[in-house]
Amino acid sequence: MTDRSHSADVLVIGSGIAGLSLALRLAPHARIAVVTKGPLKEGATFYAQGGISAVLDKSDSIASHIEDTLNTGAGLCNPDIVRFTVERGRECIQWLVDQGVAFTRETRADGTNDYHLTQEGGHSHRRVIHAADATGRAVETTLEQLVRRHPNITLFEQHIAVDLITAAKLGRAPQRCLGAYVLNRGSGHVEAFSARCVVLATGGAGKVYLYTSNPDVATGDGIAMAWRAGCRVANMEFVQFHPTCLYHPKAKSFLITEAVRGEGGRLLLPDGTPFMHKFDPRGELAPRDIVARAIDHEMKRLGAPCVYLDISHQPAEFIRSHFPTVYARCLEFGFDMTKEPLPVVPAAHYTCGGVMTDRYGHSDIAGLYAVGEVAHTGLHGANRMASNSLLECVVFAASASRDIEQHLAQAPLPGELPPWDDSRVTDSDEEVVVAHNWDELRRFMWDYVGIVRTTKRLQRAQRRVDLLLHEISEYYANFRVTNDLIELRNLALVADLILRSALARKESRGLHYTLDHPQPDQSRPPADTILVPEAYEVRPEAAHAGA
Repeated sequence: MTDRSHSADVLVIGSGIAGLSLALRLAPHARIAVVTKGPLKEGATFYAQGGISAVLDKSDSIASHIEDTLNTGAGLCNPDIVRFTVERGRECIQWLVDQGVAFTRETRADGTNDYHLTQEGGHSHRRVIHAADATGRAVETTLEQLVRRHPNITLFEQHIAVDLITAAKLGRAPQRCLGAYVLNRGSGHVEAFSARCVVLATGGAGKVYLYTSNPDVATGDGIAMAWRAGCRVANMEFVQFHPTCLYHPKAKSFLITEAVRGEGGRLLLPDGTPFMHKFDPRGELAPRDIVARAIDHEMKRLGAPCVYLDISHQPAEFIRSHFPTVYARCLEFGFDMTKEPLPVVPAAHYTCGGVMTDRYGHSDIAGLYAVGEVAHTGLHGANRMASNSLLECVVFAASASRDIEQHLAQAPLPGELPPWDDSRVTDSDEEVVVAHNWDELRRFMWDYVGIVRTTKRLQRAQRRVDLLLHEISEYYANFRVTNDLIELRNLALVADLILRSALARKESRGLHYTLDHPQPDQSRPPADTILVPEAYEVRPEAAHAGA
């Protein structure tokens, strides 16, 4: 191996809860390389506030959690996958506890001390286990410490994957994922990583929108790389907008956890009038798509820049103890949530679609797995239920790690991989093109492909993304890759996949709401939108098939 080539048994791209928990489970049995484009903890997991849904209370049941998930998913959840996930919730929570994650506990009226569970939108019971209001931070910090100490795990921070290396690309047979080309952001060189198995754990694509709760790294890299390698993607039109992000020019869409509504927070118009009861009998505890659309409707109706979330009627000590992170952060921006309502707006939050996988994380390419938000497992359907995302991460990381462990010895060595060839490109003297295209893309996606859509808006956005893809392809062919260019290339491709999926769905369902088709299509069973790389062929299939 040269200083520009690396090998491992398993290459994990991404370092959130999915990637790190999979790496830790596999580390006793294999050499693991973890590639992450920023610091290890910089990802969506670290910023997740709410918690992890699991059936832990005696009054709750597996059947109830399944029913709530299916109802929220608006007919597109795969029932077998939902059951598979929910049934493994308790054991995965116990695994996290065994690793040292300190979930919040409470002393109950009968004197027992147990985990405090909260209730969020779509859930009929308290089943969200959490670490105060910074669950992601507690999980990510714990796993990071363990990963850094493990002798079988090698970390490559400040490295961003450029593309997957497959046998087909090298003219070899049979088709298999052999590794990835990765840009070392420190040296500026692209390095080749070879592995028996590659795991995509790169998260979602919230940065395709102008306003998002996601960190800057959420640029759809894994979805784009898998698509270019030949994997199908599904349900990309279903982008969840979190209803309540803090409205402040310097807050960068700081998320106000759904648990605030779970503990009695009410949404108010600027004049103080509550409004959620007009849209859903569950009020503030309706699923996120309904709440986000209601807020969007009221803001547009009134021409208001935001609405307000008020929990100040609860005791101040209750608020400070349950939401210490949100309380402290809001104070930094001049808002005291114990005394006043918080200004909030919706922002892009979660990518429900992604790389098609089965219950073991298998993609369409042998040796390539996808876990976490990057994957489409069938769990979320047309709308993700709150706190099912971290549950999905730990459950599918566990099932994928068991599958990899079982088959790793039989997985072929990838052999020597060709080095990255940049002999015919030059350093860019037009970086302004990247910055301009980045801004244009995110703005027209926000304006035309947001919470409420129309066919004309989608077509307008499609024409623009077609032009951008052409410009980016030309730019990519002539200049050395940079972090910004890699992310822009991936975001533009993901935007294209979102648009093609949205244009293919001639109905409103879950997170996809179009004024041209405001009702679900009752003429046929609900179906996933499946995109196939060859000529962007759209292949409608029954939602419950093939899992």
